[in-house]
Amino acid sequence: MKKSRFTDEQVIAILREQEAGSTTADVCHKHGVSTATFYKWKATYGCMDVSQARKLKVLEEENGRLKRLLADAMLDNAVLKEVTSKKLVKPAAQRKAVEHVRQAFAISERRACAILSVDRTSMRYAHRRSDDGDLRSRLCEIALERRRFGYRRLGIMLAREGMVMNHKKLLRLYREENLRVRRRRGRKRAMGTRAPMTLPQAPNQRWSLDFVSDTLVCGRRFRMLAVVDDFTRECLALVADTSLSGARVGRELDAIIAVRGRPLMIVSDNGTELTSLAILRWTQDRRIEWHYIAPGKPQQNGFVESFDGRLRDECLNETLFASLGHARSVLKNWRDDYNHVRPHSGIGGLTPTDAARRLVQPCPDGHHDNPGLYLYQPALITTHVPICGVQLS
Repeated sequence: MKKSRFTDEQVIAILREQEAGSTTADVCHKHGVSTATFYKWKATYGCMDVSQARKLKVLEEENGRLKRLLADAMLDNAVLKEVTSKKLVKPAAQRKAVEHVRQAFAISERRACAILSVDRTSMRYAHRRSDDGDLRSRLCEIALERRRFGYRRLGIMLAREGMVMNHKKLLRLYREENLRVRRRRGRKRAMGTRAPMTLPQAPNQRWSLDFVSDTLVCGRRFRMLAVVDDFTRECLALVADTSLSGARVGRELDAIIAVRGRPLMIVSDNGTELTSLAILRWTQDRRIEWHYIAPGKPQQNGFVESFDGRLRDECLNETLFASLGHARSVLKNWRDDYNHVRPHSGIGGLTPTDAARRLVQPCPDGHHDNPGLYLYQPALITTHVPICGVQLS
């Protein structure tokens, strides 16, 4: 609105001249205003003195200020309703919301930041971090090959290729690429008080045995015998067949002993194959102690049970077996990968073969009648975390 060149006091003085006896035309000619303007002034300021005009001006200014405040409040309310109801936590989401509000309501950046409580410096931030394209692509390739690996094991695999990074950056890239693995949780069971399991202090001190079952594509079931060294975490055998008797278990153990040496103890559950006369006769002939866990307590054989979980999660659930020969081939490749490539979190991210090579060395010739027995080196043994179970007798 164009500002008048006459103040309120001057307008009232002009009106008083006309009221004093001067004609309207003379007053308008004297002050250089039109007749229409004069009568407009008279309709607004008629019968008012200077003090009343000042009060009217103050009231008009206050009324205009209140109108602007109301309009601003209504605009702020409309802007807040326009954005999502979730909190804007990340800077990227805040920048996106501010740009949307500016385009939708044609307001300034300062106003939009004030309404959404966003720091203006975040709007001017220039992204200087590299996109790590090669690292991301390699991470996705390994994750595609190792679908059940978490970010820690993927980081170990990348470190072997020379791509070493902070674990926080690794986790950020892992999440941004949406590589998170859904955990397969079993049924919760009530558990009582457990005593720590006695840990072996050298290879061949204790082996663990267990059976795992699966089905072929045709629906026929087959079983697998898993043998694990509790110290090095190596998978010593992974035998698949439609039937595994106690005599067959003894033959497989003899084949392992011929290469590796005789164990001091073997731990297993109370399956019929492992409590048969063939196994009892085998333990007496070989003079090897055989320990049976309590019935219904698989946690007492925690090492091989953990191995069974990794086997089922990373191999059995990911593969359809066409035939028994196909299953044996896949299990052989997976066992080689488990022993020589897959990092094991229980031994500091090493593979079982690397851990055995670093922590132990073969006995010199003539020290023992079993050439496959290993010599324990206490100075090189790393700390092992106890696994819950019962103390072996």
